Amino acid sequence: MTGAIAQKGLAREFWKRKPLKKMNNAEWEALCDGCGKCCLNKLEDDDSGEVALTNVACRLLDDATCRCVHYEDRRQFVPDCISLTPDNLDTHAYWMPQTCAYRLLFDGKELPDWHPLITGDPNSVHKAGVSMQHRTVSEFSVPEEDWEDHIIEEPT
Repeated sequence: MTGAIAQKGLAREFWKRKPLKKMNNAEWEALCDGCGKCCLNKLEDDDSGEVALTNVACRLLDDATCRCVHYEDRRQFVPDCISLTPDNLDTHAYWMPQTCAYRLLFDGKELPDWHPLITGDPNSVHKAGVSMQHRTVSEFSVPEEDWEDHIIEEPT
């Protein structure tokens, strides 16, 4: 398929014309490509501020779908889960995955050609090999002191 298509009542290529802070909830949520990387536990170097992704997934991440199993009420289960919003993106974009649409748009970059808003296919992120589908380990199976052994390179 060539070019972006309008989905679920969203304006065609809305992300090119509308600033992140002016997006409605449906537009904001549609930016998520479903890669699952934001649900990976991360390590931040105290000195450099550099953030490394691990393949150690949050307890709520479904490894097959790369979606949160309790998205709407996730903070009840994981109190420190961050709800990314247009108002806090400036302080949280740095720890989002390099391929994340929110981070890319915040940094003034384009969506990648595999993004579901471009392809019209919600599985295009998996087909492109960019998601964490079937590539994570549970945070219950890896002690936090061993997370360094599970660092992955980005983009993946």
